[in-house]
Amino acid sequence: MTAVGLTGASLLACMAMSDITPAIRADLAPTGKLRAAINYGNFILATKDRATGESRGAAVDLANEIGRRLGVSVEIVAYDSVAVMGDAAPSGVWDIAFLGSDPQREALMSFTAAYLEIEATYLVPGPSQLRTAAEVDHDGVRVAAPARANYELFLRRNLARAQLVSAQGGDAAFELLATGKVDALAGLTQGLLGLAPKLPGSRLVEGRFMGVQQSIAVPKGKDAGLAFLRRVVEEAKASGLVARAIEKTGARGVSVAPPAR
Repeated sequence: MTAVGLTGASLLACMAMSDITPAIRADLAPTGKLRAAINYGNFILATKDRATGESRGAAVDLANEIGRRLGVSVEIVAYDSVAVMGDAAPSGVWDIAFLGSDPQREALMSFTAAYLEIEATYLVPGPSQLRTAAEVDHDGVRVAAPARANYELFLRRNLARAQLVSAQGGDAAFELLATGKVDALAGLTQGLLGLAPKLPGSRLVEGRFMGVQQSIAVPKGKDAGLAFLRRVVEEAKASGLVARAIEKTGARGVSVAPPAR
């Protein structure tokens, strides 16, 4: 096939393959395939069709694009917990991982710039006097969040007056709100919209407290692979690949991350 017949995405892939060095392959495909760790607990990044077993989502699309550029097959290393996935970085069970970048995680891995941002806000009971995200950070307010989720790590550093109550997983965090043990539940906008019907009368506050930046990580020391992934991420944002992947999810509160500075 000549370059004239290539789509933008295919042309980028072909151009990139000529730039792949042995060091990049050693970093990203040491076993001859790309092992991509993906958190199925974040349905915006990945879901699995119950009938066909096929995986879909923004992270899946990006992993497949990276595999095409490297000229290797992609093996998804599935997780339901981002904390467990992050802890596995030094173990060598995955080559790249899709998760939110955070200073606490940088001890174990290195990140590209973000490829997308997911809005994070709060769910509150109907009678709550809390109306905006900014009002939540006040004395006497208790906020639940799943332990070690990206937004929980952010709130741990940034809540000045409210009390953060960390729970072991999203279901446990929601139960704290449903039983009145906390005043607000922190979460991704799309996920909270799905939870709201389970607590009749509940609502999302206005605004957000952060945009959760989703990036691609490699274990520490994979510098050649990281530089390659950083180029891929910027090209994927510019080419529309990320925008198309987000559109297919139908999710609200999700946007393409801005270009890296």
